[in-house]
Amino acid sequence: MVFFPPQGSMRQQPQSPPPTFIPQKPTTPSYIIDCVFNNTYVWLINGEGFWFYPTRVEYGEVSGYRWNGVIWMFYGIDPRIIDAVACYPTPTLY
Repeated sequence: MVFFPPQGSMRQQPQSPPPTFIPQKPTTPSYIIDCVFNNTYVWLINGEGFWFYPTRVEYGEVSGYRWNGVIWMFYGIDPRIIDAVACYPTPTLY
């Protein structure tokens, strides 16, 4: 038996590019779980940084979409190699 979630229950990749700026790296601990479904800038322990849109956080893996400079690509990463994250909700005009 195959389970298909109801239509519209799964979040898709972002439809627009991430912000054009790189946010300031936090000086206090930051957690990827707080950034699910938000544009997130990720710094790895090797110094690399990139825009990421996390959609799922599990023990031993974070998955979502990584911005490659042109399009969002599905990407998974081990959370143990993440040094810091900065995420901001997308502003909404009311």
